[in-house]
Amino acid sequence: MKYRNKIFTAALAVVLTLLIAVSAFAEPWKFGVMADTQWKTSPDGKSPNNVAVSVINHLNREFINHKVKFVIQTGDLTENGNVLEMDTTATFRQALYNAGIGFYPLRGNHETSAAVANEFRRVFPQTQTGLNNQTPADALVTTAYYGAPPADTNAPFTVGSNFNSPTAIDPNYAGLTYSFDFKNARFVLLDGFTIPNISCNLIENQQPWIESALAGRAKDTHAFVFSHKGLITENHKDILFGPGCNGSSSNSSPDVKPVEQNAFMRSLSANGVRYLMNGHDHMHNRAVVTSPDRASTVQNITTSSNSYKFYIPLDPSNDETYNLPAFGFQRETPISQELFTVGYYIVTVDGPRVTVDYYSSPNGCSGDCDLTNDIIPYTFSKRESFGYSLNGKEFIIAQGSSYKPVQDKYRDTTAKILYGVNGSVSVVNDGRAMSKSVNTGWTSRFETKDMDCRSHHKWARFGRNYGANKTKDIEIPASDVLTLWGMESELGSEQTDTFTLSMSYDHHALLPYQLGHGLLGLATKNERGDWINAVDMNTGGVKRFVLGPWKSGYALGTYGIDIKTKTAWAVINYNADFAVAGFRHFGK
Repeated sequence: MKYRNKIFTAALAVVLTLLIAVSAFAEPWKFGVMADTQWKTSPDGKSPNNVAVSVINHLNREFINHKVKFVIQTGDLTENGNVLEMDTTATFRQALYNAGIGFYPLRGNHETSAAVANEFRRVFPQTQTGLNNQTPADALVTTAYYGAPPADTNAPFTVGSNFNSPTAIDPNYAGLTYSFDFKNARFVLLDGFTIPNISCNLIENQQPWIESALAGRAKDTHAFVFSHKGLITENHKDILFGPGCNGSSSNSSPDVKPVEQNAFMRSLSANGVRYLMNGHDHMHNRAVVTSPDRASTVQNITTSSNSYKFYIPLDPSNDETYNLPAFGFQRETPISQELFTVGYYIVTVDGPRVTVDYYSSPNGCSGDCDLTNDIIPYTFSKRESFGYSLNGKEFIIAQGSSYKPVQDKYRDTTAKILYGVNGSVSVVNDGRAMSKSVNTGWTSRFETKDMDCRSHHKWARFGRNYGANKTKDIEIPASDVLTLWGMESELGSEQTDTFTLSMSYDHHALLPYQLGHGLLGLATKNERGDWINAVDMNTGGVKRFVLGPWKSGYALGTYGIDIKTKTAWAVINYNADFAVAGFRHFGK
């Protein structure tokens, strides 16, 4: 009896330690991403001084509603890159500052002069210090349509830390190319345009600083890289590594400077950068890009237009036109594409996990138009979610291919897709099939946020039978928590191809009664945060419990327990967080 009490006391101590750790677990946080905000001419006055002020105002409200910590813009703040336009774009970020939201921009090829580089630093001093809401009084612009500049209702505030620029290369880089930290992430923003004293500002000259910025961050943190031009884009041929200076695209194409591209992509891949986000192309496009030497990959996310223009991808693609003859293979694997929309991105960082939600609105003309009056309807809806985790894996699944390669393990939990096929027939504009970037991520079952850390004393009452609790004092899954991203069938849909997911469980955490009566299985969370039967969240299907292994032919909604292999499985058609859990009202 004493021996058993000692075991129980030791187990309780472990649980208490885990519960304390959970209570200190960092909360998720968000940042926003937007793109090009130039506007050529504005008869209606809504976009004065060649700046898409109406778009900016609508996106400001979206970012405020999403409660982001800061917003990054991937260049082209203006149409002509003069001082008045730079002051105008700075003036209308005030709504963000009033809400305590930081703003961190880049220049684009519409702001290439040394003069506008100086004005950029003057109106956005936060790119050097992190201190926001410091727009100089003489930079605030009055316009005919909007009247006096937006009122400043907030004090200066700091967002981020460890601001750094490649000033060891040249002091004039300060605040143009820069990096900073926020919580568990580092942000690296790359300027490739004229700066004082450097008329031909090449990215490769910044490579030592880029490597240092990425490699020098804390362990187990994220890194995001931003630029105006991408590695391979769909309409413009000019890339981040073009030889043209002062914004020129002369002789710039995805096949140039392979050695420099290899070094840059090696830095990103080796230092865990999953996403390079750029503007310039005025469309939403995601693709996995491979380096010329085939040694590195990164997902290149071209961000949706926030401007008066909306480009169409070339056919044949720049990838086929330039990379195929130069390197003998096409370097781009298309993942997702949407044209003719105004859009923005909300990035949620939750410990090791990152989820990107892309929102868009029709551009008002349903095509490759150049708007004058602002007729954009601004009816934003979520078009897709994708993500990754530092403790997970990525699987590129081609159309018609099986999802069975998607397998991962975390601590004592193993997850496998037993059955399912990428049934998408979607293509990008030039006819290439879109693959799917399926990602896994993990959260320890002792770090799930539904646990009530105040009720650990009830551990003794419920023993090891976590899932059968009749109250919601402690609800610990019998496995670690798996997150799946990237299997959605089409843009705008949360439904995936039908697939069978299997996860192993800790049989010590359960009672035999649960195993045989459908009171245990693959689970997900409902809108209240309760673990429920995963098949209850399917679109369609009929719920059916099976005691035994999964078999080919089981229909959508079938779920079961394989006691021999200690796994739970379910036939489902969506992505979410999954775990094996027991419930008081499960299955019936």
